[in-house]
Amino acid sequence: MGTPIDARAAGLRDRLRGSLAAAALTPMTWAGEVDLDVAESYFRRLVASGAGVLAVLAHTGRGPYLPAEVRAGVIARARRAGVPVVVGIGGTRDGGQAGAVADARMAAELGADGVLVFPEAGDRVALHEAVWAAAGLPMIAFDLYTNPCPPATLRRILSLPGVAGLKTALLSDAMACQETIALTLEAGRLAITGEDRMFAASLLWGAQAALVGIAAASVETTAAVLRAYEGEDLRGFEKAASRLDRLAAATFTAPMEGYVQRMAWLAAAEGLIPGDRAHDPYGPALPDGERARVLAW
Repeated sequence: MGTPIDARAAGLRDRLRGSLAAAALTPMTWAGEVDLDVAESYFRRLVASGAGVLAVLAHTGRGPYLPAEVRAGVIARARRAGVPVVVGIGGTRDGGQAGAVADARMAAELGADGVLVFPEAGDRVALHEAVWAAAGLPMIAFDLYTNPCPPATLRRILSLPGVAGLKTALLSDAMACQETIALTLEAGRLAITGEDRMFAASLLWGAQAALVGIAAASVETTAAVLRAYEGEDLRGFEKAASRLDRLAAATFTAPMEGYVQRMAWLAAAEGLIPGDRAHDPYGPALPDGERARVLAW
């Protein structure tokens, strides 16, 4: 069953199975300044709270907006936390295949364990092929609600030897999420949920690991759902899932891009980052009273 997979990709697939990857924030000021010492402390606290993997410079970490020197520093500091590190590459920062390839090469040089490939316009299969040829790092493909991937294209991506798994983050499309998970399992790759608003359901549909922005703070809330699912306590799973759903309803809501700021507020309230580094200069303005509502989840 499945399609041929490179040994490096198979190794990452097997290493991440059952894990919670926190899609980490990049702590910054309103001006976008990043203190790498603060970032390293935050990464270590995420791990201490239950994250078994760090996903840095992904959407939650605003990776597409950050300059190369900051990206390099974030990767280096994340690696000191002692868990596998997956790096978000591509997106809107440099645009297209060339930017993703450059990001992947940097991630490989700095010792990352894998890359999460942002959806790009154009030939997505060629994008993954170029990243693999340039860096040789295991790849996690990404089916994102803002730019969903047709099933036929997903099948082709999942057949590439360097693809270890696929993260689905389709927000509210349950049927597409189910189909993407099924295609991933059929290909023998790791089905990774990025479904902050369908987290428990996506586990029931076959997801084998998680890479979620909702674990950028309150990590234990997400980790508890995974633990309960792996056990035999159905009531415990229900309770843990209900608690996570309350957190998701407070943070992953319209405007959806505001979730980064909401998670930063939570991280500051929990002492994971300083208050003056709990800002998202790239997100939308949020209404008065929003912070209080989030913290009261």
